[in-house]
Amino acid sequence: MYICHIALGGCLTAPTVNYGVTEDTGGHIAYILGAARAQAARGDVDTVQIVTRAFDEPSLGAVHGQTDQQVSRSLSIRRLWTAQRGYLSKENLAAEIPALVEAFLADLAQATRRPDVIHAHFSDAAQLALAARERFGIPVIYTPHSLALSKSGATVDAARIEAERRALIEADAVVLSSRDEAEVQVAAYGADAQARVHRVSPGVSLRRPAQNGAGRALLARSLCEPDRPMLLAVARPVARKNLARLAQVYADSPDLQARANLVILAGQHGDALQANPEARAELGKLRDILETPNLRGKVALPPQHTQADVAALYEAARQTGGVFVNLALHEPFGLTMLEAAAHGLPVVATHEGGPADIVADLGHGICVPPSDAQAIKAALLKLLDDRALWVEASAAGQAHVGRYDWSKWAEEVQLICEDIRNAGPLAAAPVMLASDIDNTLTGCVPSAALFNTWVARDRPVFAVATGRSLPEARRILREWNLPMPRVFITSVGTEVYLPDAQGRLCLDARFARKLDAGWARDRVERALEDFGFNWQARVEQRRWKLSGFGDMRTARRLERHLARCGAAAQIVASHNRLIDVLPMAAGKGAAVCAAARRLGMPMDRVVVAGDSGNDFDMLQAVKHGPGRGILVGNAMDGLRERLGGGRLYYARASHAAGVLEGLETFGLAPNAMEPPVKMVAQ
Repeated sequence: MYICHIALGGCLTAPTVNYGVTEDTGGHIAYILGAARAQAARGDVDTVQIVTRAFDEPSLGAVHGQTDQQVSRSLSIRRLWTAQRGYLSKENLAAEIPALVEAFLADLAQATRRPDVIHAHFSDAAQLALAARERFGIPVIYTPHSLALSKSGATVDAARIEAERRALIEADAVVLSSRDEAEVQVAAYGADAQARVHRVSPGVSLRRPAQNGAGRALLARSLCEPDRPMLLAVARPVARKNLARLAQVYADSPDLQARANLVILAGQHGDALQANPEARAELGKLRDILETPNLRGKVALPPQHTQADVAALYEAARQTGGVFVNLALHEPFGLTMLEAAAHGLPVVATHEGGPADIVADLGHGICVPPSDAQAIKAALLKLLDDRALWVEASAAGQAHVGRYDWSKWAEEVQLICEDIRNAGPLAAAPVMLASDIDNTLTGCVPSAALFNTWVARDRPVFAVATGRSLPEARRILREWNLPMPRVFITSVGTEVYLPDAQGRLCLDARFARKLDAGWARDRVERALEDFGFNWQARVEQRRWKLSGFGDMRTARRLERHLARCGAAAQIVASHNRLIDVLPMAAGKGAAVCAAARRLGMPMDRVVVAGDSGNDFDMLQAVKHGPGRGILVGNAMDGLRERLGGGRLYYARASHAAGVLEGLETFGLAPNAMEPPVKMVAQ
């Protein structure tokens, strides 16, 4: 396979990138290089090319005027020339996009071989990629890296927002890093913007430390006691990175000053950076705060650094018992969180965006509100003063950071590439299976493999009906090596996604309108607040689903409370701990029926399968026909007693084996359980 990445902004080169030399030379370049190298190392990928913009700017390096740059045997960088030959910042790049589109299309037109897939980074690159798809039919993956609507306090750029929305909706797949990106940030662009979103965790590319203490040499003239614990921050000097907040917290705290030094790497302070008004303003704020007599010898703001210097400072911070700090007002992902973890350096991180996901996953620090000075100070002092906690966080980061691996990213994205290359109209099938995922299809590796074989062999219309969001459903299916459905019913039957004529998944607007018609979300939300609802995390709240914690007794009390408040909603309780509040017209049963109608699939050819309380209405809907239902052997929430008889099959086997047992009994999956495999729950 031949994969082409497009990234137009910043100073993209390899192997050595001068991060921070311009405002746009940041973490996205580390992402692209890490991803491209991992893809180039795969046996099923023979060519990876990164397309970027050529420019003639000697102060930034002659390599950026080099049209072709070979990085390794399978990886190269191709630079596009236009009439505008100087370096352009992100703000000034927009006017050059039409010329870059033409240059890219001309390049493809004369190429002896064209890419099989184009992966565009940021919405400006997506314009090139979508133009190439229109001209040459090449599928497009889009990664936005930083969405305009997620930036706290940012001036709304209407043109950029529209370009991002178009890319989210028109790309064949959207690959994002965190749940916050995939579910909260993308949702701001409309309910239909999430249809092609996949969450794939990126890797971490460790920077090699400088030799002979070169990192500490950066600090020699600034710090009187360099062996004291180091509070380290590494970020570009832009307002949303909130570096001035960290500086002010330190300047206002005698306790922090007594215990630790503060080191902030805020890009390269050269002419190219200083030319940017925002960077100049942020650096000015930092100097105003830090360059005071009482902080002399305790703080460092190095004007220049190399990649090796950064690695050396991570190591120095760990060796001194320090803490890495990221207080961004909003961070799409946060690769520095992974770098800190890999070095064994505990973190105090913003709870806005990706860092919260990473810290929850790795357990290597504390998350705080990025504008709460007291919370920031308390978290820093806690890690500095509690040695047992510091050691635990340091060990957790190093032990778990392997979950973020570029080879794993490349493997998952390869499956996405194959799916979008093979996408097409939905073929006629004798049966539609709509199944829950968790503990219905998952839970037993051998039977999941047999289920995969059955889907590949008999080619049903395979749908999942899950409480998970669409990106999380895709992630868990990939994790279990289960087939990717053509139909997704997600978020407890509140969102229905069907393939369009090209095979691309789209939100069913008709079902969405039906839910909107009877859903006073604000009123329901107020009633839940009055009840004292125990909310789940923000990322679990959806347009037509409000989620919290509670048992069956709590669910019944809540049902009566909503009725008294005149808030029309239905309560779905499952696993004796989860409560979902939905529109009256929602639910897995209603969603399965709606999907079958849209696909022209008669209900007597529909089979549903489930195991828990949020599957009740789906199984109840087919209990008396014309569809059929399967309750797997490991069913819970008292479903056997609640459902009774009817056209339901009560499987003896658990998990996917139970689904196949039911299908065999219905005569829809002959020999699906052969060859015999000992089923072992995982």
